This record gives sequence, structure tokens and C-alpha cells, in this order.
Amino acid sequence: MSTRHYAILAGDQAAVLARHHALLAKPWQQRVAEAGGPVAIVGLFLFSIWWLDISFGQIGAGLTALFKFIGLMFPLSTGGHLHLFLKAMGETLSIALLGTLAAAGLATPLALLAAKNTSPNGILRFLVRRLLDVIRGIDTLIWALVFVGVVGLGPFAGILASAVSDTGALGKLFSEAIEATRAHERETVVASGGNGLMGVRFGLVPQVLPIIAGQVLYFFESNTRSATIIGIVGAGGIGLQLSEQIRTFDFDQVASIVLLILGAVGAIDWISGKLRFAIIGGQQPWT
Repeated sequence: MSTRHYAILAGDQAAVLARHHALLAKPWQQRVAEAGGPVAIVGLFLFSIWWLDISFGQIGAGLTALFKFIGLMFPLSTGGHLHLFLKAMGETLSIALLGTLAAAGLATPLALLAAKNTSPNGILRFLVRRLLDVIRGIDTLIWALVFVGVVGLGPFAGILASAVSDTGALGKLFSEAIEATRAHERETVVASGGNGLMGVRFGLVPQVLPIIAGQVLYFFESNTRSATIIGIVGAGGIGLQLSEQIRTFDFDQVASIVLLILGAVGAIDWISGKLRFAIIGGQQPWT
């Protein structure tokens, strides 16, 4: 390309930029936001460190103590309590299963009332959504502390804590899945002579059932881990045993319990993953 062609091309580009300068130029507000956003985040991060009085000098001493504790975990030992640990692990799995199933049963009707396309009216929908927000806004550990005070120590408090906490989360997820369904299937059922309930049963449920089943399986897997945590506050299960062994500084038994928990969680993760794939994909789970 000759020098003359380059000059013509440069002139055309300059003309286009001049003609559409207002469209191509960024407003000053956008430029300030792009430059000031990262600076504000870094400033907030540094301010938080100062406000919380975080001392990075504690990291070295903390790592030294951590390595000391890890050294005390070997060699692993059950201290003759293997049967007790296995029983406690079974309690943890039962807490997770019963809590998840109870939460799914409670969340389903609440989700129907919270979804736009199935709620009878807007006021009821608003109230149910706020109820789900309140339940979901309180952590499972707080619910566990509440129910330990209500029903006493043991697995029942853990089941109630998991059920109530997960009702808020599952209710929100279920309602969003219901709102994302196609209306055509329900309208077809109603147009064929069915009532509104039949439209939900045969037009809506088949659309959301795979999504709901996958979410329930995931929450069962997640609750197996959280049931370990709430057990530390007295809600039964393997967490209670873990807490007791930590208090008595039997770290060799702590390591055995941790490996038992990891094995159970890994097995449930693998099984639930296969089942989710089978439910959503419609294939055999073990292939």
C-alpha cells in the first residue's frame, strides 16, 4: 500500500472519530468509576485490616502451633473407640438425611406460594418470600444453638436445625425453578379440562422435578458436612466426638475422626453426583 493510500485511510479514520466522538468518548463518570473502583476496593481492604487490628506477626507463631498439632496426630489411633466413632458417623448421616428430607417437604409448598406464576396473590407472595429470607438469614449453627436449648442435646436438635435452615434456601431455589418453567404445558392441561391443581401436577411438576431432585441431593451432601459442625455445639453426631477429642488433646483420635468424615463425605459426593447426573441427564447412574 502506497503512502497516499495510508494518508487517505488515516484521514478517513480521523473523520469517523470526529463525526462520532460523542459516541466513542467515555463520560467522565465512567472514567472515574473505572479508575476509582479498584482504588476504593484496595482502600477498603486496608482499612478493614487496620480496623480489625490484624497482626501478620501472629501468622508465624500460629503456623508453628499448627505444625505441632499435626505432629501430635501421628500415628493415628481410635483409642479403642472405633465402634463409638462409627455410630456417631451414622448419627451424622441420619441428621443430614432427615433434615434434608424435612426441609424439602416444608420448602415445596412455600416455594409454590413464593413463585410469581403459582402464588395466589402478590401480598402472600411477598410475605412468604420475606419469611424465607428471615429463615435463610440465620446460619445453621445459630439454629442448632437455639434447638439445643429447646429440645436438649442430641441428634433431634441437629435435625431440626438442618431442616429449618435449609427450608429457607430450598424454598428460594425451588421458587426460582418454578418461575423459570414454561407456561404452555400448564395451559394445555387446563385447556384440556383440568383444573389449576392438575395444571401444576401435570404441567409444572415434570419440568421442575429433575432440578429439585438435584438440589435436594446436593443439600444432603452439604448437610453431611454441616452436621459435623453443629454436632460440636451439642447437636449429636460425629461433631460431638470430634469436639470432645480436641478438648482432651487426643489429636491422634482427632485425625482418625477427620479421615472418617472425609471418607464419608467423599463417598456421598460420588454417589450424589452420579444420581444427579442420572436424574438430570436421564441416564443410568453407575455407567
